[in-house]
Amino acid sequence: MDLPGKFDKSMRLKRYGVCFVILFILFVIWKLSMIETGVDRLQSIKEALELHKETLHLSQQQVLLLEHLENSNNNENINLPTIYAITPTYWRLVQKAELTRISQTLMLVPNVHWIVIEDSETKTDLVRNLILNSKLMVTHLNAKTPPFEQLKDKDPRWKRHRGVEQRNMALKWLRENLKVNRGKGIVFFMDDDNTYSIKLFEEIAKVKKVGVWPVGLVGGLNAETPIIDQKTGKVTGYKSGWKPDRPFAIDMAGFAINVDLILSKPEAQFSYKMEKGLQESEFLSYFTTKEELEPLADNCTKVYVWHTRTEKPSVNGVVPGLEV
Repeated sequence: MDLPGKFDKSMRLKRYGVCFVILFILFVIWKLSMIETGVDRLQSIKEALELHKETLHLSQQQVLLLEHLENSNNNENINLPTIYAITPTYWRLVQKAELTRISQTLMLVPNVHWIVIEDSETKTDLVRNLILNSKLMVTHLNAKTPPFEQLKDKDPRWKRHRGVEQRNMALKWLRENLKVNRGKGIVFFMDDDNTYSIKLFEEIAKVKKVGVWPVGLVGGLNAETPIIDQKTGKVTGYKSGWKPDRPFAIDMAGFAINVDLILSKPEAQFSYKMEKGLQESEFLSYFTTKEELEPLADNCTKVYVWHTRTEKPSVNGVVPGLEV
């Protein structure tokens, strides 16, 4: 029996196998290095795979990874900035309906990275499953609002600061995972109780530093909007139903900020110490002046986002086995 020959053949096969694995790994590393959208996308893929590792089969993981890599290299989208849409959310009967509506809007938007932050001690299955079904690029976080700022059932919405912990958690994630001048990106605070036209995201993609536009059905008006000097194209004031003399009388849905500005101002965040209703104004003051604002949406003459809060439903019973 030619045992040495068989042994040599076996060793050669093992060496070939090792070489193949090494070459495959090098190919994957090279492929990833060609993606211009940066480390944030790769981090999100890693997080998504880790998040669903118990429910996804390997083949599903591979499909998800390849879809995102392919979309990242799409020639039509490669030069678009990544829009980081930050959505605080909390449990209530309409939560799934609200998140379904805006997630399906985002499915029509190229180069969007959805950052969903639950007001919860832990991430919930309801949000986790909705994210999985959306097939969007998503980072799923959670941050609990402290008891002293939680709204009671009969409290008016303006009585407490809302979304502070959640938005700050998203800002923290951006600053920990992105680097200045390493890709184009825009940050937009996308609350889950508004309605968004896909045209809004076309406008957001134009932002150079801080862009602004009208918001419909807010402040007791049909729309709040910056006032534009038609000769200079500069913002000179604001039409607002509440304190129009604020430095930035702009709704949370009415502006977007270049991600490099966010990264270069680590002290910029939301705070419970801010006066009620001035979160947007004080936050924007970290990054710009009124004169530097960029009017978008056809010089602030078009409305592409609306405050359309869903009515609280009256539910007297629960159908077993149905998650609404």
